[in-house]
Amino acid sequence: MSDLARLSNATATVDNVVATIERDGGVIIEDFISPELIAELEADLLPKLDRSGAGGDDFTGFRTRRMSALFAKTRRMADIVLHPLFHGAAERLVNVPTKYWSGEQELSIKPGLRIGVTQLIQIAPGETPQSLHRDHWALLWRTPDYDRHVRLQVMIALSEFTEENGGTLVIPGSHVWPDTRIPTMAEAVPTVMRKGSALLFVGSTYHAGGRNATTDQLRSGLTMTIDAATVRQEENMYLALSPDVVKSYPVEIQRLLGWSYTDETHMGWVEIDGEMADPIRLLA
Repeated sequence: MSDLARLSNATATVDNVVATIERDGGVIIEDFISPELIAELEADLLPKLDRSGAGGDDFTGFRTRRMSALFAKTRRMADIVLHPLFHGAAERLVNVPTKYWSGEQELSIKPGLRIGVTQLIQIAPGETPQSLHRDHWALLWRTPDYDRHVRLQVMIALSEFTEENGGTLVIPGSHVWPDTRIPTMAEAVPTVMRKGSALLFVGSTYHAGGRNATTDQLRSGLTMTIDAATVRQEENMYLALSPDVVKSYPVEIQRLLGWSYTDETHMGWVEIDGEMADPIRLLA
């Protein structure tokens, strides 16, 4: 199986990214974030990660630490979710209109976008590989031909990603496989990335955390998903982030964190003064 394609953050366009993901299920964007942003993320997050415990089973990893609610731990998550290639590709791949009938009138509606989950994941020496899986199953989403994506995910290398230290395993092209096809490790390739580069992939692509058995290195990666707003957010942002934390961000981020109804479906409304209202008003 061939490696994933690589694009440069300096020259890639949303068209390039979308076309590559539609073909392969994922793409590596080199130098996705700047050295200055890397340094700030490390300073904000890594000391807090030291207080997190490891997983408790083979899937979460007995030598893998995770930390969530990242918007409450660093302000720089806003830079990532609004990155033009990440957010722009999500608009094209996830926020896709659907046609429907209202009486005899054919209409079109978009699902909107939400931040589904945020995590810092650090794989320590001695870790075994995670089982290959599709993340969109967390959303209990299934379409026969996978013509609709419900998740775009980014994994940013906050350390070097190598085959030896647990660089994320991906099966290129698996985003179009039928449900009956079983993924195998022989088909997976490791994402080899320098610090600051990123892997973008859709929720139907088979992937896994890699094996870190022969190095003395910590493999640190920051991940976030942008999901269709018509599915439940995997991470419960309403409990993970206080209203004051959400209110401290620009309105665009507030809406992506879930404090809004979608512009077209009105999913997520709340009653205010007897009306079905946009919950963003509760933050005003």
